[in-house]
Amino acid sequence: MREEKIQKKIEKDAFSHGAENKVRKALNKKSDTLKKGTRSSKKNKKESKEEVGAKEKFGFKKESLKIIPLGGLQEIGKNITVFEYGNDIIIVDCGVAFPEDDMLGIDLVIPDFTYLERNKDKIRGMVITHGHEDHIGSIPYFLKQINVPIYATKLTAGLISNKLEEHRLVNSTKLNIVKQGQTIVLGKFRVEFIRSCHSIPDSVALAIHTPVGTVVHTGDFKIDYTPIDDEKMDLGRLAELGNKGVLALLSDSTNSERKGYTMSEKTVGEVFDKFFLNCTKRIVVATFASNVHRVQQIVNSAVATKRKIAVCGRSMINMIETAVKLGYIKAPNNIFIDIDMIKNYTDDKLVIITTGSQGEPMAALTRMANGEHKKVNITANDLVIISATPIPGNEKFVANVIDDLMKIGADVVYSSLAEVHVSGHACQEEQKLMLSLVRPKYFVPVHGEYRQLMAHRDTAKSLGMDTKDIFMMTNGRILELNEDEAKFGGIVPWGRVMVDGLGVGDVGNIVLRDRQHLSQDGLIIVVLTMDSSSGEIIAGPDIISRGFVYVRESENLIDDVKVMIKRELSKCEENHITDWATIKSVIKDNLREYIYKETKRNPMILPIIMEV
Repeated sequence: MREEKIQKKIEKDAFSHGAENKVRKALNKKSDTLKKGTRSSKKNKKESKEEVGAKEKFGFKKESLKIIPLGGLQEIGKNITVFEYGNDIIIVDCGVAFPEDDMLGIDLVIPDFTYLERNKDKIRGMVITHGHEDHIGSIPYFLKQINVPIYATKLTAGLISNKLEEHRLVNSTKLNIVKQGQTIVLGKFRVEFIRSCHSIPDSVALAIHTPVGTVVHTGDFKIDYTPIDDEKMDLGRLAELGNKGVLALLSDSTNSERKGYTMSEKTVGEVFDKFFLNCTKRIVVATFASNVHRVQQIVNSAVATKRKIAVCGRSMINMIETAVKLGYIKAPNNIFIDIDMIKNYTDDKLVIITTGSQGEPMAALTRMANGEHKKVNITANDLVIISATPIPGNEKFVANVIDDLMKIGADVVYSSLAEVHVSGHACQEEQKLMLSLVRPKYFVPVHGEYRQLMAHRDTAKSLGMDTKDIFMMTNGRILELNEDEAKFGGIVPWGRVMVDGLGVGDVGNIVLRDRQHLSQDGLIIVVLTMDSSSGEIIAGPDIISRGFVYVRESENLIDDVKVMIKRELSKCEENHITDWATIKSVIKDNLREYIYKETKRNPMILPIIMEV
């Protein structure tokens, strides 16, 4: 087509001047030029293809993003997730779990930081979604091993600061306050803090922008259209991210078994108002110390009915002081009084906010119910509101507290009788909304036990997500992601580290097993003194029993035990056995067999031999 146009133009120009020869010369010249141009074009195209091929062959492929949960999956608590790209690592949250029933004497359970210790030079910072213990409780223990900058919103940073003061880490750690909507750069990561909604103010979701795509981590959330502080979740920004394309979504699964929506926190305030109005009794409200919005509503009802507020429980006092100081609880200056001042006010002018909504043995409400609290005596003129639902496993403790309060004569209101508590976590319809807004390529349910993660997976499948794009993670398992694929990698060290008093990690499974043994079967200690040269018994054996039988009431059994031990020692002497380890083993084995035969019990046996 191009040749025909050129030819016609030349012919027209040439014939208009009557130069036929010039026409032929021009045609031949243009034809040669066009042929050269065609050959040149083909050559250039060939070279261009070769260059592209060379670039593809020798170009560097992007690394995959690694997502590594070290806690919080198939369990409740100790939430911590590692995001790793190349030589950069960021950590999201660093929480504790509370001990299970079989963890006798244990105060807290924290994650195993071994993987992070091995890669501490890569860590660019730690970002926190909100201020609950299962997301910030392990920070002091982490910082004692690895010092990294921390990024959190104002209230969350205030609560972390309290912990750092307790552990004397304030001056050694850089604690950075960020605002909702702000973006920070940590190595190759850009972390965006998105306003969220939960049962504690200043909660955020995270958009983690990486070279291979954006990952959204919801943190703990609910979608509350009428939050107490009017700070609604930024659904618009989540939708905007979804429109641009999200590589993966990590979403809260706590309430994934519950259909429908989680009720607004404001509904609890309306119930409080009804109970407070025209009530002539003293009102005692037990709730989670971290539920700042709940405390604000108690304050609102107290102000409306002209009551003073006293606070019980160290964690509750610390939380309220921090929230008031930072402006997250709004209250008149004179509304709070010291607990020692309650005797100066009549019952109808008092509210007591206390810890112990889970029936913890040493919590303030439990001690009140047992009549052991030094400051507060529960009477028949008390209305006790337990504004919480029992955490799984705590039902019996809470029931015992309610029974004890009722035996005293107090009126008790709890979640089975009135709507005095709503959850801070999203139910299925809210989870569907999150998935629909973000529209991730891959989905990872987090923050929940296995059945909750499975329920969240089923919710995602109901929205049309393919099963192969949903990853059921476990702690320590690596998920590798890029624009083209997602797959499981290897496993990194992970586990539970137990805190007992000042000891961190010095109580393991063997110690716990011994504690369980002692708690179930008791202890027998055999003490005797032997001559080091002859092996002759100089004194003993003496029997000490704890948690097995009371010695004075079981003198016959103890006497029989002594006779049996002397008999076994005589056999050792006859056989010239003088090795203490062997003698202890003989005593332990024979005594265990004898005790079980006589009592069908299996106490722990400790032989102690002293040398003279």
